[in-house]
Amino acid sequence: MKKILNKLIIGALAAVSLTSCQRDLLSLNEDPKHPTVLPSSTLLAMGQQQFFYSTFTGSVNFNNYRFFVQQWAETTYTDETNYDLVTRNQPRNHWNRMYVNSLNNYETAKKNLPAEAVGSEAERKNKNATLEISQIVVWENLVDTYGNIPYSEALKAGEGSFAPKYDDAKAVYTSLLSRITAVVAAIDEGAEGYGSGDLVYGGDMTKWKHLANSVKLRLALNLADTDAATSKAAAEAAVASGVIMSNDEAYSLKFAGGTYNNPIFDDLVASGRNDFVPTELIINKMKASADPRIDVWFTKVDGEYVGGVFGALNPFNGKSHMSDFFLANNAPANLLSYEEVLFMKAEAAARGYTVGGTAATFYAAAINASMALNNVSPADAATYLAARPYDAANWKKSIGEEAYIAMFNKPFAAWLFARRLDNPVFVNPPNSKLDGVPVRMPYSDQEYVLNKANVTAAASAIGGDKATTKLFWDVN
Repeated sequence: MKKILNKLIIGALAAVSLTSCQRDLLSLNEDPKHPTVLPSSTLLAMGQQQFFYSTFTGSVNFNNYRFFVQQWAETTYTDETNYDLVTRNQPRNHWNRMYVNSLNNYETAKKNLPAEAVGSEAERKNKNATLEISQIVVWENLVDTYGNIPYSEALKAGEGSFAPKYDDAKAVYTSLLSRITAVVAAIDEGAEGYGSGDLVYGGDMTKWKHLANSVKLRLALNLADTDAATSKAAAEAAVASGVIMSNDEAYSLKFAGGTYNNPIFDDLVASGRNDFVPTELIINKMKASADPRIDVWFTKVDGEYVGGVFGALNPFNGKSHMSDFFLANNAPANLLSYEEVLFMKAEAAARGYTVGGTAATFYAAAINASMALNNVSPADAATYLAARPYDAANWKKSIGEEAYIAMFNKPFAAWLFARRLDNPVFVNPPNSKLDGVPVRMPYSDQEYVLNKANVTAAASAIGGDKATTKLFWDVN
């Protein structure tokens, strides 16, 4: 009996030991440095880095905003300046980076946030507001780049929606305006946000509120020619609630350098290539108006500023180049700036909206803000402004031309102004692949494989999936 009992005890101990070993072996699959559920702060930072890099880049492989507004000319290839959007699949590449690398990170962060420990419910609400505003900014980029887009069903792949419908762009606008109003109301400016996990504002919720309202102002102005009443109400509400008030509040990410470089550094320095020069359009406009920013932004050739011909091959050594002012690896990428908000206020005032000042006052403030941001002395700024006063009789040209110059190195913002105000007027290059200068990005070619019925219906609804098909708000 004793021998039998000993065998039972030994067997039991062996079973416990085996179970323990199995548990220990399974724990080896758990990597504490790479958790299966990422903190929402990590996902926020990932989304921010990806969105800023992908939107700000000058790479020929991505959004091509700098070529849509004819700020850069090429020296090696001419595909992009002749609006070839097929060879390098830019519509697909930008589409994927916005949906996968930015929106999906923010959406996953929203799902993970409720399970995380926070100091207070006000902090949790502020973190959720940060993620919500970050998503809204990406949605605005998508709807103003493509038109009708997957929106209401786009982030529901886990719920079985692998072929999301395309929402009408005007309906997306209506939703975004509503979401901004709601999220601004939810912010507690006296409570914590994400802190250091927020690469843009460091958890400053007042700045997030002002960003949200600035996006609302941008959406509102885009509606001005198709829905004047909604445009006026939304613009006035945005300004009254508080928009970006200084350069310190700009939606700007300063890259760390090294592993995470500013994309312009990667394009113009780290690549070791000399593919781009500023265009004649930008150079000649600045020369004609004796713009002092030209000395800050560009180099000279034999004592002169010489721009490249858009749509043609240009000798790199015979043209002006972007100066070191833009080329630091840790330079910021500015996607919604203080001077842009001031120009938008000038436009709103010119349209008769009540935004706290006159068009002339905001116009002057916008130019002075741009000059200060670009290291121009107050005296030189005053001389320039005296020679370029606000022209109320031709306000679209007056604001449009000046905003275009100020938005150099802010190409998405420049594209919005140019489409909305039709100034400056871009000339389609002789060898262009299109019938005109792009006013939207065509849909991703992958959508015609993976989501054919919905993308085909969307293309028909907007009047054809062409780069020259105007968005619903671009009617003049």
